[in-house]
Amino acid sequence: MTTDPGPRRGSPAFTAALTLFALFLLFLTVPGIGPAVRAARADGVPGTFTARSVDCVRHPGHESCTWNGDFRSDDGAVRRDGVELYGADRDMLREGQQTRAVDVGRPSRVYGPGGSMEWVFTALLLLAAAGILLVAYGGPVRHLLRARSRSHTSAQTSAHTRAPDSGGVPSSSR
Repeated sequence: MTTDPGPRRGSPAFTAALTLFALFLLFLTVPGIGPAVRAARADGVPGTFTARSVDCVRHPGHESCTWNGDFRSDDGAVRRDGVELYGADRDMLREGQQTRAVDVGRPSRVYGPGGSMEWVFTALLLLAAAGILLVAYGGPVRHLLRARSRSHTSAQTSAHTRAPDSGGVPSSSR
């Protein structure tokens, strides 16, 4: 019969570092879940974005551009100057051109009416944080659940195999 040595214990400092890193990822990600979902669905205040200038950054192999401009809601209630249109590349607009946009509540960004894939990065960060916490605490939690299950199973087994109460009278003297 082999005995379960219990969960492998890692370094407490390493576990603490993993926990802090996962909490940091959650701190960065959780507040952006709502806006990322709204951006994915283009769920917000509809309006018009007027392009003012384009800023581009060259990376090896490609260029990343962002159009800056002004947003006005269709009903005129929302006016935001100096916002960027997410996902608009250099050739998509010209200075002064207007295009449909949606304000989902991000402080410096509006989105096209087709939504955005920004939620993918948010989901990946959430999965990374969950995976880190699983690595840090999955073993001890599984061990506790197995131990609890074993104690529950053994309590049920002993209750079912116990002889019926004979009122304190040995069975041979009945």
